Amino acid sequence: MTYLINQIEKTVFRHRAIVIAFFAVITAFLLYNASQLKLDAGFEKNIPLNHEYMQTYMKHRQDFGGANNVLVSVCDKNGEIFNTNFFDTLKNVHDQVFFINGVNRSLVTSLFSPATRFTEIVEGGFSGGPVIPADFDSTNPAALELVKKNIEKAGIVGRQVSSDFTCAMVTAQLLDIDPETGLELDTLALAKELEDQLRGQYENENTSIHIIGFAKMIGDVAEGAKDVLMFFGIAIAITAIMVFFFSKSIMLTVLPLLCSIIAVVWQLGLLTLFGFGLDPMSILVPFLVFAIGVSHGVQMINAVGKKASTGIDVKVASQHAFRSLLIPGGVALLSDTVGFMTLLVIDIGIIRELAITASMGVAVIILTNLLLLPVLMSYVKLSDKYKQKFAKANAASSDAWDHVAKCASPKVAIGIVVATAILFTLGFMQAQQLKIGDLHAGAPALHEESRYNQDTFLITDKYEITVDYISVIVETKAESCTEFDTMSAMDEFQWKMENVPGVQSAISLPSVAKRVNAGYNEGNPKWEVLPRNQSTMVQAISRVPTSTGLLNRNCSVMPIILFMEDHKAETIETVVQAVKEVASEYETEDMKFKLASGPVGVMAATNEAVKESQDPMLYYVFGAVIILCLLSFRSLRATLAVVIPLYVVSVLAQALMTYLEIGLTVSTLPVIALGVGIGVDYGIYILSTMTIKLREGYSVQQSYLAALKERGSAVLFTGITLAIGVSTWVFSTLKFQMDMGILLTFMFIVNMLGAIIVLPAIARLLWWKSVEK
Repeated sequence: MTYLINQIEKTVFRHRAIVIAFFAVITAFLLYNASQLKLDAGFEKNIPLNHEYMQTYMKHRQDFGGANNVLVSVCDKNGEIFNTNFFDTLKNVHDQVFFINGVNRSLVTSLFSPATRFTEIVEGGFSGGPVIPADFDSTNPAALELVKKNIEKAGIVGRQVSSDFTCAMVTAQLLDIDPETGLELDTLALAKELEDQLRGQYENENTSIHIIGFAKMIGDVAEGAKDVLMFFGIAIAITAIMVFFFSKSIMLTVLPLLCSIIAVVWQLGLLTLFGFGLDPMSILVPFLVFAIGVSHGVQMINAVGKKASTGIDVKVASQHAFRSLLIPGGVALLSDTVGFMTLLVIDIGIIRELAITASMGVAVIILTNLLLLPVLMSYVKLSDKYKQKFAKANAASSDAWDHVAKCASPKVAIGIVVATAILFTLGFMQAQQLKIGDLHAGAPALHEESRYNQDTFLITDKYEITVDYISVIVETKAESCTEFDTMSAMDEFQWKMENVPGVQSAISLPSVAKRVNAGYNEGNPKWEVLPRNQSTMVQAISRVPTSTGLLNRNCSVMPIILFMEDHKAETIETVVQAVKEVASEYETEDMKFKLASGPVGVMAATNEAVKESQDPMLYYVFGAVIILCLLSFRSLRATLAVVIPLYVVSVLAQALMTYLEIGLTVSTLPVIALGVGIGVDYGIYILSTMTIKLREGYSVQQSYLAALKERGSAVLFTGITLAIGVSTWVFSTLKFQMDMGILLTFMFIVNMLGAIIVLPAIARLLWWKSVEK
């Protein structure tokens, strides 16, 4: 291996100009490709398509619509809706939604939809018609009064009209494919259109517009993601100041930053080259790539500076740094890359894209920061004054490292390991309370005070329905809706589910059929039951069209729609568990209750996919780190010394999530893998020097002191710098970025402390027989 590294070093440094020219050409090419990169958000990327629930969802979405819908609530700020201005605005909003590209026009509903009808019992039987008649004149008070009566007769208060009559709803289902282009629907463009053409045009001093749904939420996330550029700039500025403080040289500050930025350019350019876009939920990854690049860059300038300060020529110092860091740096970056690639086991498109984006970015750092950076540094001229200053700084830090090295002394090591074990035990107990899914109402990616979440709270408060609903699909044989036994089983299932905590209301074909049957019997509540006579049952369901979404054409599939109070993890888990238990009471060979469709059905499938992936992801991440450490150090003890602190920190991070009420979601699940992947770098750099000294016969404490003097400053510096960079995310307009910032800050700092304090203590116990040389 040493021979191979020496040959690579000779080849690279003999042809420095060619190496730089190669990187310049590739960077220019990939920079052009990166300029073509677009934000790419799709509904199906956010769901586990192979999950059992999503198979049901995909199978029946043509008949009953998908979970990708939009709700637009138009509210009168001055009181009830029965005035000319409101109905004119509602009509305009309905028409505008109807003609927005990407909307399934056959499924747009509001008071102005022809399918929104009322039925009443009159002396001769039934009478009915559209809630808003064809000759409706909004300026006529009598016409407005008639519409009010029709709304009450239609039984749509709480669904299409708010319970206090101050708002009315326009709902729409979205297509997956853009009918104009034939390509996947551009969710971000549609979200902007909703904002501009609805809120922008029709919200005024008399009327407010409130829009919720996946497309609008992801559009707001994308809008907030633009702030990432600001945070990226702030991070570069902070990092530049910190690197200058560390290196005390403008050139040694510029070069690692430049190489890290080149790594980001390569990453973004390769994404475009391979046909990927950048999802708003993974827009933070380029910053992590930059941060990892700076981390390894600092190790390089530290190694060059230490050698140069002894009087060696900078080129020779750069060659030495290249040789000494290629293996530990390469192993660390390979660990990062493989760790990120383990996220591919999670069957959710957006996480797989994040895995590809992150692993691709980290892989190119091997070239930019372990190869290009030392070549560029070999051209730097360092004055004797600078070398003396660097040497003086190293000498000053050596005194401090003498004290830190006591962590590897027997008594202190035992105390540290005991304290770590206690922390781990407490953290493990706390981590058992970690919830899978969202823990707060509203969109978890956005802050509670965001416009989207405020719209969600208003709609939840004023209506009995929200986007938080789950559809239980009843699959049976054709024409089963005319059979009493089938309809009765569905009705009893619905009644039991309505009494489950978290379920606000429910609707199904049997519940509507009961009301129709009562209507055929003069509206007598005693007749609000399912008729046992098949002819009477046919009569009851004949007035329920397939456009209601309560049955398909041959009555072989009928959803039971459960409207929920919220989509918190605990609520979803309670309802889904209840569905499974109650369904088992009524399922027969010919009738199956299948989960699930609707937005909460998607969330339930996602939560279960995240739960199923949590442990395998950690196994793969740590498995990859263990294998690479074993290959690198060829020592089980060295591997354990690196991995144990990492595992302790990952458990403590989960404990922190429970304490801060951060659920394990699509957004936060990758953080643990990212934290482990980046955190392993510290331990590998420290232990790479320690193992060499241990093999030479030095004690653990002597070996650790040598490692600290060689690389301790860089490890300490990078941990603090990375933590400061991501800590700025707590000011983000995106809640998921704030959560990631808190967790990554914790993991960067604590992993660094683990490498500086816990690793040598564990090494001391593992190499217990080592003695002073």
